[in-house]
Amino acid sequence: MLRDALPRRPEARRLLAATLFSATGRGLTLPFMFIYLTKVRDVSAGTAGLIIGWMAVCALAIGPVGGWAVDRYGARRIVLPMLLVEAAGVGSVGFAQSHWQAFLSVTLIGAGGGVIWAANTTILSSVTDGLERQKTFGLNFALLNLGIGTGTVIAGAIVDLDRPGTFQVIYLIDATLYLVPFVNLLTMPGVGRRLAPAATGEPAQTRLRQPGYREVFAHRGFRRLLAFSVVLTISGYAQIEVGFTAFAIDVAQVGPQTVAYAFTANTLVIVLAQLFVVRVIQGRSRTVLLSLVGVIMAAAWLILGVAGAVDGRNVALAAVAVIACAAVFAVGETLLSPINPTLLNALATDELRGRFNALGSMVWGISGIVGPITAAPLIGGGHSSVWLALTVIGCLVAALLAASLRKVITAEQDGRDQPGVAPDDLSTADEPVRASPTPAA
Repeated sequence: MLRDALPRRPEARRLLAATLFSATGRGLTLPFMFIYLTKVRDVSAGTAGLIIGWMAVCALAIGPVGGWAVDRYGARRIVLPMLLVEAAGVGSVGFAQSHWQAFLSVTLIGAGGGVIWAANTTILSSVTDGLERQKTFGLNFALLNLGIGTGTVIAGAIVDLDRPGTFQVIYLIDATLYLVPFVNLLTMPGVGRRLAPAATGEPAQTRLRQPGYREVFAHRGFRRLLAFSVVLTISGYAQIEVGFTAFAIDVAQVGPQTVAYAFTANTLVIVLAQLFVVRVIQGRSRTVLLSLVGVIMAAAWLILGVAGAVDGRNVALAAVAVIACAAVFAVGETLLSPINPTLLNALATDELRGRFNALGSMVWGISGIVGPITAAPLIGGGHSSVWLALTVIGCLVAALLAASLRKVITAEQDGRDQPGVAPDDLSTADEPVRASPTPAA
């Protein structure tokens, strides 16, 4: 299965290898920012939520500019400096002793992350073709989570709430590992160049008519996919770092080590199941599978509710439920990770691919704002049952949005075996935008 999933081009394989290293650093710090701010730096739960939410605001603000810049200048010119920016932010988190220092650190993280994810997706899609792209995105996600899981295991053995220096160590290691993708991309000068060639000698009036974000938003199928992604991430992924962690510690009353084990279980499920899932989903409807993702994630939050219902009376049962929640959530992730970016890039053209991926990545910024500033006050204020109900309902709404997406995309875009024809009710604005000689701002 691994041999079948590996992309043919060596550049794509090197990008996948770099993902593994950088993800290991990410895993060192991913589960612990909320814990670090509230338990080590004595930041209130509400303020910690605002700090983490501000990181998402920064990513959201820079996302559209990053997408335009990737299309205009090429992804490598954008990714290389932004890797250093985000590394500086990550490394400084461990030394942030005041609110403004923490805000400054997460500003750098958000600015870098708001561009890097979309640009990397654009690069990876440029070195894979349509047949292998879905497999490559699935393998990339498996390696991402293998690295994160490795990092969480290491961090679980290092961090100590009574020793702030242990948190400084993991943040510095995380920052250092950003150099791996930096050097990797730097030594592949042909990768990440501008996808749509620039034309010379074009009249100014012609250049002004080139497509931009307006044409991206005119695509009906993309708008529906974007709505699904926003709702699912607000109710799912956005709740992992703050909502899940806060609920596990404050409501289920498990320790930080159990949270780390939960992330490890999440990773193990992804790593062990991802390649199998990639094979199973070939030729199947992507919209149906995205609907299934919403149902699975809703079930995961219900399992977490069991841990809260125990209310500390049975520590073992609460720990099992917390870990089981993360494991079931991972099943949904193994379906989502190869399908969502593949479908998005099936709707995009080379000239607008950076913009499409930027808007897709901006979902994390939107959800990252809503997640922390709602989860922290609700759970911290004793309204954990309200938070749980909202997450479950949100995942089910996302499932319905995914099901409706099938009507506004072609069978080929939906990933079914038989060749498809665009539905009758699609307007010409819903078709992929034709490539043009020069980009628009």
